[in-house]
Amino acid sequence: MTAVATPSGEQLVAGLAESRERTLALVERVSEEDLQRVHSKLMSPLVWDLGHIAAFEDLWLVHRYGGQELLRPDLMEVYDAFETPRSERGDLPYLRPGEALAYLEAVRERALGVVEARGTEDGLLHELVIRHEQQHTETMLQTLQLARLEDYSLPLPLTRAATNGAAVGDGGLELVAVPGGPFAMGSRAEGFAYDNERPRHERRVPGFRIGRTPITNATFLRFVEGGGYERREWWSDEGWSWKEEYDISRPEGWTTDGREWRVGRLEPLAPDQPVVHVSWFEADAFARAHGARLPTEAEWEKAATWDQETGAPRSYPWGEEPWAPERANLDQTALGPAPVGAFASGASPCGALGMLGDVWEWTASAFDGYPGFRAHPYPEYSQVFFGTDYKVLRGGSWASRPRVATPTFRNWDFPIRRQIFAGFRIARDERTPS
Repeated sequence: MTAVATPSGEQLVAGLAESRERTLALVERVSEEDLQRVHSKLMSPLVWDLGHIAAFEDLWLVHRYGGQELLRPDLMEVYDAFETPRSERGDLPYLRPGEALAYLEAVRERALGVVEARGTEDGLLHELVIRHEQQHTETMLQTLQLARLEDYSLPLPLTRAATNGAAVGDGGLELVAVPGGPFAMGSRAEGFAYDNERPRHERRVPGFRIGRTPITNATFLRFVEGGGYERREWWSDEGWSWKEEYDISRPEGWTTDGREWRVGRLEPLAPDQPVVHVSWFEADAFARAHGARLPTEAEWEKAATWDQETGAPRSYPWGEEPWAPERANLDQTALGPAPVGAFASGASPCGALGMLGDVWEWTASAFDGYPGFRAHPYPEYSQVFFGTDYKVLRGGSWASRPRVATPTFRNWDFPIRRQIFAGFRIARDERTPS
């Protein structure tokens, strides 16, 4: 297994700069009015995210690491993500666009001054700040998706890498086998990982089968047209109540004329791309309708990483080499999901495709700590969310940065949420006929 390399100070400073460039490019074409508007009660005003990114960096790199006073201690409560729910952030005295941009610049100057004075040491706090900002840019893309800004065009016109596989024609219903037995789950002890990814521990799962790819738009459309939102027997009690209360009849962003909203535009529904913007309840109902279920997160991680030949987990589904554009559809800010199966060189040991990128994937598991969990560097990152209220998502999306989207990273949200770039793949017990 390849040793984890600690990024150098120069690499960390470059990571901070590149993340900031992407953040600023994302909002460059958004009007001041739309930066400050509450586009959805599920999301913060975009300008709140900008101020929060600056406050977080000042807290961790300048105050906690550098030992200096906070630049704006009066803003810490305004930008405390745990104490200020998203639904209330529009009423807070947050910085307006010009002020927020100036705050970002001033904090970054202070943070770089600390680096010049004392270096980055093990770099873990700098990595935390980089990934925090990158996660927020994906959250801001979710806000832009919900905002339906028809005159908005995404920045950074990226071109997708040449694909090395053909779209898989089964639409996500083909399953591949994963043998039962123990495997090592979670992040290794070296390098950066979030507290909820550790400690690595042995987990034993029976043999199972898992979708070779996520479920596609075409396959989910057949579920919709076949009465999937009307057949009570396919829905859990809680899911049916939610669907009825909010009159849910198709994925978020789908129109009745066969199109779907992408960030800033309406496009024809792409049949071979993964279905996106579905809740856990919708994913669960689809699986039930097909005599299947959602994979547990242990099953998902084993399918993504476990190499039977070596008896050890891979760092990535494809092996030990870092992400490259031909291996997974990550970091495609201007493009969205790719057809399922398009990145054959990113296959996991069991033959599953697309396990990183394209869409976050709902799992059957509630969010909780692993055996021996220890909160670090603060309980509010994950520990306060443990319990049965949240479901775990895995794998990252087309909007996730490669630095964030690792096979051990655990995302979580309420099962009703659809603003995430989330889809799913199905699973069955090995003994269940397909």
